[in-house]
Amino acid sequence: MTESRHGRPPSFASGSLEDPRLTSALRTLELTVRRRLDGVLHGDHLGLIPGPGSEPGDAREYQPGDDVRQMDWSVTARTTQPHVRQSVADRELETWLAIDLSASLDFGTAGCEKRDLVVAASAAIAHLTSGGGNRLGAVISTGDRVVRVPARGGRAHVQSLLKTVATTPHAADGTRGDLAGVVDSLRRPERRRGLAVVVSDFLGSTEWERPLRAIAARHDVLAVEVLDPRDLELPDVGDVVLHDPETGRTREFSVTPQLRADFARAADDHRRRVEKILRGCNAPRLTLRTDGDWIADVVRFVSRRRYGAAVGASTR
Repeated sequence: MTESRHGRPPSFASGSLEDPRLTSALRTLELTVRRRLDGVLHGDHLGLIPGPGSEPGDAREYQPGDDVRQMDWSVTARTTQPHVRQSVADRELETWLAIDLSASLDFGTAGCEKRDLVVAASAAIAHLTSGGGNRLGAVISTGDRVVRVPARGGRAHVQSLLKTVATTPHAADGTRGDLAGVVDSLRRPERRRGLAVVVSDFLGSTEWERPLRAIAARHDVLAVEVLDPRDLELPDVGDVVLHDPETGRTREFSVTPQLRADFARAADDHRRRVEKILRGCNAPRLTLRTDGDWIADVVRFVSRRRYGAAVGASTR
């Protein structure tokens, strides 16, 4: 139940771990997050994404992907180069996690299951937004059930929230996920401006676009994309039986070069579609993979947001 040197999170794959193993796993996760992220967060606390803030920060040159609403026109006029004004994040921030735990997340072919990364991402977001009277809440959906955790502050509440995420039962076979529904649930009741974090693999239908745009009109939005290599490409394994847990259908395929190429192309087209929607909502995307070092990916993301680089931009 300890993290590996390669950034593997503790396993929550069963969804039904019991104490003391669950407590030990969550404690390991907390220590990992604190050890790796505290060095990134020294100095003023800045938000994960550029929000309106309560205190003006420094101006910097505009980068592709920045919110044009943050343009600093006085500095732009003085320097003749476009600049944006960074903001120190509001104190007493309310953050809501919209967590997708549909059947497609109960899957993993590399170091862990995608469900494990969902718990790990939730822990990282909790640490990054905690303190100073901030509150954290969550809406968790498996497709056949929705669990709501009220927004509260404090370490005990965060541990309770993470335990709820980690022990959420698996969806029954053949149950479709409802990402659109869980995102839409963040709109009720109305809340003052805060941060909405959507954690999902974003596979399947993009019916969640409309409710996400509605959320983005009032709140800052962050998307955490959780992927496995098999979501993006098929292995060269010949004959294979594939089962879709969200439809309950099972089919046998011969994995040919043409099928692999078609699958990779369709996966790439879908990710481009997701990226376009998120960009239209001014929502940065943090991608975590079961074959990667998730905590290193979080550190890189936070560092880039802190110093103003756009997500995915090349290092100068």
